[in-house]
Amino acid sequence: MSADLWGYAESSGHVPGDTLIGYAVEATDGGIGKVDRHTEDVGRSYLVVDTGPWILGHKVVLPAGLVDRQNETVHVTCTKEHVRGSPDFESGQNEHDVTFIRLVEQYYANRHM
Repeated sequence: MSADLWGYAESSGHVPGDTLIGYAVEATDGGIGKVDRHTEDVGRSYLVVDTGPWILGHKVVLPAGLVDRQNETVHVTCTKEHVRGSPDFESGQNEHDVTFIRLVEQYYANRHM
């Protein structure tokens, strides 16, 4: 797996141990939801974003490498449409599924913006 994609960049503003839960999440072209939870696992850090009414009942996983934190808002370096097309996340099923993690990695590593 690409370590850059799954780790918080030094420039992201993320401080280990700080919570991002409840922060607004903004794509390059607008809001996509709120942080439901996040991890700080070395080499596999990510956010789970609840997209709320925007994509009803949909949660997505965003690799930590996409994160730029400012003023209780997490900015991600992708568009709303790209997030909309991301693999569906199901709590309790996908967190430790290597196949799912690789699918997410491939999806975001090969995006065209």
